[in-house]
Amino acid sequence: MSFIQLLKKGNKSSGIAAIGNTVLTIAKGVAAAISGSGTMLATTLHSAADALNQGFVFIGSALAEKEPTKRFPTGFGRVVNLFVLVAVIVIAIMAYETIHKGWELIQHPKESTNILLNISIMLLAIGVDGFILVKAMKEINHETRSEAKGFSIVTTAFKNNGLASPPTRLVFYEDLIATFGALLALVSILLAHFTGFYFLDGVGTILIGLLLTGIAVKIGYENTIGLIGVAAPKIVEDRVANMILSDPDVVDILDMRILQEGRRFHVESYIELRAGLSLADADDIKFRVRDLLLTDTDIGDATLGILETDNVQTWKDEDK
Repeated sequence: MSFIQLLKKGNKSSGIAAIGNTVLTIAKGVAAAISGSGTMLATTLHSAADALNQGFVFIGSALAEKEPTKRFPTGFGRVVNLFVLVAVIVIAIMAYETIHKGWELIQHPKESTNILLNISIMLLAIGVDGFILVKAMKEINHETRSEAKGFSIVTTAFKNNGLASPPTRLVFYEDLIATFGALLALVSILLAHFTGFYFLDGVGTILIGLLLTGIAVKIGYENTIGLIGVAAPKIVEDRVANMILSDPDVVDILDMRILQEGRRFHVESYIELRAGLSLADADDIKFRVRDLLLTDTDIGDATLGILETDNVQTWKDEDK
C-alpha cells in the first residue's frame, strides 16, 4: 500500500483540525504581533501546538493502517499511540511557555492595542475551533456507532469519547480546550481593556496554560496505557460475545481476551460447540464464526479455539 493510500485512511478529524489550526495560528500570530496582547500570544501558541500535534497524529493514524508483516504480525495499530504521546510532549512544552508568559504579564502588566483586531480574531477562533469540535463529536458518534442526532450528539460524544480512537479523542479534547480557551481569552482581553486591570491579561494566559497542562496529563495517561496494551471496553466485549453466541452451533464461551491496539481490536477466544460434531464440522463452524467477527471493521484479527461443550454455562452477561 502506497503512502498516499495510507494518508487517505488517516483520521479525518485530525486532518481537518490540523488545517483549521494552521489558519488560526497565522491569524492569531499576526494579531499578537500587532497588539502585544499576552493572551493572544498564548492562544497563538495553543493553536500552533494543536496544528503541529494534529498534523503529526494524522500521519501516525495513517501509518497505523499498514498491513501486518512477518516481523510485525499484529500490525501497526499502536503506532498512533506513540505519535500521540510525542504530541503530548509538545503540548506540555507549550503549556509551560504559556504559564511562564502569563506570570510575566502579571508581574509587568501592559496595555494591549488594537482591541477590535483582537476581538475579531478571537471570534474567528471560536468559530473555527467550534466547527472542528463539532466534527470531532460527530466522528466520536460514528466510531462508537451511535445514532444520536441534534443536541444529543454533544451529550453522547462526552459520554462515549473514551471509546473513540486515540486521534479522535486527541482532537476532541484539544479543541474542547481550544474553544473554551478562546472564550476565556476573549473575556480576559475585554476585561483588561475596559477595567484597566491589565494583569487580567496575564491571568487569562495562565489559565489557558493550566488547561493545556490538564489535557496533556489526561491524553498522556490514556495513550500510555494504550501503548502498553489495554483490554477492550466492556461494550466492545459484549458486542463480540453476542456475535460469537449468535451462531446456532456455539453454546458457550469458555474464555475470551480482547486487546485494543490503536482503533483496532485483537480477539482471542475459546468457544464451546454443541456435542456430537465431527472435527471437520467443528472446523467449519470455527472459520464461520471467525469470518463473522472480521465483518466488524473494528476487529483487526480473531484467533479462536474450539471445544466440545461441558454443559456448564461459563460466559455470563454481567449486565443481566
